[in-house]
Amino acid sequence: MEFFKEILTIIVGILIALYINNWNEDRKDAKYINKIFVSMDKELKESNDDIKKKMPQQQTLIDTLGFYKKNDSISIFDVMMKVNGVQIPQIRISSWKAISSSKIELLEYERVSALANIEEQKELLLSKTQYLMNFLYPNIKDTSFDKKELIMFMMKDIMVTERDLQKEIEMAIQD
Repeated sequence: MEFFKEILTIIVGILIALYINNWNEDRKDAKYINKIFVSMDKELKESNDDIKKKMPQQQTLIDTLGFYKKNDSISIFDVMMKVNGVQIPQIRISSWKAISSSKIELLEYERVSALANIEEQKELLLSKTQYLMNFLYPNIKDTSFDKKELIMFMMKDIMVTERDLQKEIEMAIQD
C-alpha cells in the first residue's frame, strides 16, 4: 500500500509538472502570436498605403502613354522620363512568411487563408511586373503606337491585380 502512495504521489507530481509546462507553452505561444499579429498588421497597412500611393503614379503613366501613343517622335524612354518610370508598390509579408514556416498551426484557418491569398496576389503582381520589365527594356527606344498601347494594357492589368491585393489586405486588416 505504501508503494502505491509513492507511485501516486510521483504520478500526480508529473501531471502537475506537465500541466504547468503546457500552460507556460500556451502563454508563450499567445504572446508570440500577438507580436506576429501586430507586426503583420503593420506590414499590411504599409503595403496598403504604398498601393494607394503608387496607383495614381501608374495612372499618370497610362495617361501619358495614351497622350503620346500616336506621336512617333516620342519614345517609350521619353514617356518614362516624364513620369519618373514605372512605380510598383512594395508588398511586405515577412511576418506571414515567418509564422507560416514555423508555427502556422497557432493561427485560425480564416487568417491563414487570407494571408495565403495575399501571398499569391503578391506573387502574381511580381510576375506581371517582371513581364512588363522584360518587355520594356528591349523596347525602351521604340516610338510605335502598338508598343505604347501594349504597355498601357500591361499597366492596367497590374493595377487590377493591385486592386485585388488591396481588397485582400483590407479584409485581413479588419479581422
